[in-house]
Amino acid sequence: MSETDQPPGIAAPADVGQSPAAGVPRRSFLFGGFAFGASAFLAACTSNSVGGTSAGASSPAGSTTASSAVISSSASSSAATNPGGKMVKIGFSAPAADHGWMAAITDHAKKTVAKFPDIQANFVEGTNDVNQQISQVETLINAKVDAIVLLPFDGAQMTDVAKKATDAGIEVVNVDRVFSSPFAYRTYIGGDNYGMGVSAGNYIGQRLKDAKISNPVIAEIQGIASLPLTVDRSKGFSDALKSFGFKVSNQVAAEFTADSGESTTANLLQAAPKIDAIWNHDDDQGVGVLAAIESAGRKEFFMVGGAGSANVMRAIKADNSVLKATVVYPSTQASSGIELARLLVLEKGLGDLQEIEVPKSFTLFSAVVSKENVDKYLPSAFES
Repeated sequence: MSETDQPPGIAAPADVGQSPAAGVPRRSFLFGGFAFGASAFLAACTSNSVGGTSAGASSPAGSTTASSAVISSSASSSAATNPGGKMVKIGFSAPAADHGWMAAITDHAKKTVAKFPDIQANFVEGTNDVNQQISQVETLINAKVDAIVLLPFDGAQMTDVAKKATDAGIEVVNVDRVFSSPFAYRTYIGGDNYGMGVSAGNYIGQRLKDAKISNPVIAEIQGIASLPLTVDRSKGFSDALKSFGFKVSNQVAAEFTADSGESTTANLLQAAPKIDAIWNHDDDQGVGVLAAIESAGRKEFFMVGGAGSANVMRAIKADNSVLKATVVYPSTQASSGIELARLLVLEKGLGDLQEIEVPKSFTLFSAVVSKENVDKYLPSAFES
């Protein structure tokens, strides 16, 4: 699960740029490469160095050729990007790793730190207690770190302490859940909940259109219905389906857990004797969703997931269930946040852009992962 709101300075859902794919167009400023290999994009653009660090993490066993190439390429050019060998002190804070996506956020960040010999990292313990997270950030401020990469438990409640860090001259990289003031961070990087819905709707709409199903029954299994992220995802999904002349027939809400996914889906299947397609917002709750479908013996529809877990991608690759695709909500964004923090401290920009400075904000693309491209995304997927 992820809980981001739209950051200041990023276009509202209605402001979209034309996409070559069928369906609702996507925003004009999306970095598609961040969905997989977000750090690969940064490394390629800046030719930054990689190697071991004080975090003690190392490159994972079985890493792909692409990842190894990035590491090798970056390591060979460290002198060019940091000729003085300046140590970059980065603090990191995120909520507790109480589900797969959040656990992967911190894990990816640690692995990225391990690539850079010039980063000295301080990872504070993850917490869902806002007051404790505020205290941790204040400790990082007092430690005079150069940058803080911060995924807040609650963006609004963490805004003041983030502003305090910024006022102290610390480069703050706001990850995913946006602060309520743009003055609280130097750079924002996060996912696109509306875009998740658009990607899911475009995939489902096109597949149904190709199957010549003119009046499909489409079901939607939300996470927690009241959350802004859920509202955004559903809005994007509805908008995309409308471009095909379709609409959601049955909409139910779970709670981002496997148990709630199973019970909610069981009720849905009883209420809808025939379904053509399902979009499930969250792959963590999708474990229960699939269990309910298998228990009911239903096979007449196909399903698309959300977030991009490894177990879902393995099921997509096996192609022996109703699950045919998932829509990525990148768990690599804090990893990219580490690299952005380093560039900010070293006063570097992104080499493939004309601007001298690192941009103010990055909205990450929500790619559709299907059997055709699953091997590209599996290495960066999280375990539910």
